[in-house]
Amino acid sequence: MLNHLGGDTLVTVTVLVFVTVLLLLEGLYLLWRSRHGREARQLRERMRTLAEPADAQAQARLRKHRSQDELPWLERTLLSLPRAAHLEHLIQQAGKPWRPVQVLLSSALLGVGGLLAAHNLARLPLLIAVALGFTCVCLPLIYLRVLRQKRLQRFEQQLPEALDLIGRALRAGHSFGTGIQMVSEEMSEPIAGEFRLVSEEVNFGVALQQALNNLGERVPLTDLRYFVVAVLIQRDSGGNLTEVLGNLSRLVRERHKLLAKVRVLSAEGRLSAWILGLMPFALAFLLNMFSPDFVAPLWTDPIGHTMLKVMAGLMLTGIVLLRYLVRIRV
Repeated sequence: MLNHLGGDTLVTVTVLVFVTVLLLLEGLYLLWRSRHGREARQLRERMRTLAEPADAQAQARLRKHRSQDELPWLERTLLSLPRAAHLEHLIQQAGKPWRPVQVLLSSALLGVGGLLAAHNLARLPLLIAVALGFTCVCLPLIYLRVLRQKRLQRFEQQLPEALDLIGRALRAGHSFGTGIQMVSEEMSEPIAGEFRLVSEEVNFGVALQQALNNLGERVPLTDLRYFVVAVLIQRDSGGNLTEVLGNLSRLVRERHKLLAKVRVLSAEGRLSAWILGLMPFALAFLLNMFSPDFVAPLWTDPIGHTMLKVMAGLMLTGIVLLRYLVRIRV
């Protein structure tokens, strides 16, 4: 068919087909973006928050304060452990709707699975298999700590904007409680959920001082404690809270800028620490894979066991020292 078309007609048809395909791809991209883009996700989160402003939090509180008699015997036994409250606090700070019993059971299953896989499948020595099993036991806790750190960092980034929003609400003549409510409605997670809890606690009759103290316990950030202390001192002694919040917001932003500069200047040291810390383990893994006879005395000979213990102690000391050198607090 194309052979019967002239030169100009063929070029025109080719350009039209190209433009049509380009517009089709652009339309598909815009359609995907309208449903799964960042703005769409934020809009769905906002609508879900507005549709269920208090039900989810109320159910969470009911689950948290339910009687011990209603829990299964296994969960009651695990919750009676000394560090169970700390684990529950860690899960809450990580922002996950998990229960401590789920985390503990997953840790136990991962530990047993890692031990069996390392000893029976990989044919590693029992000592190394036990070490790998213990590492697998710690994986859920490490994952929770990583989530907690990311959530706290996100909260810390949102805090100056929240302070500015409360300050603008106070300048417009609103009360401090209304400013807290505006933060819970206008901003995104995680700061919106935490301030929403403060607003709900105040609405249900909890004193503002206790609600702010609870916020400081849930979110252990120095900048947030400055905010809580400033508000409580202003309520006791008086003063211009708007000016205090403005100064605090500016101080937090300057602190974040200084912290970013410190991270840039210490990036080379942190990279060197990672390389020096991981290189011995990577070399041992590669040698065990490509030349197992060369490293076999480390697993079989008693002198090799002693060398491994000494090297593990030295490596642990070196990792702690490197972390101390490259971790600069601001």
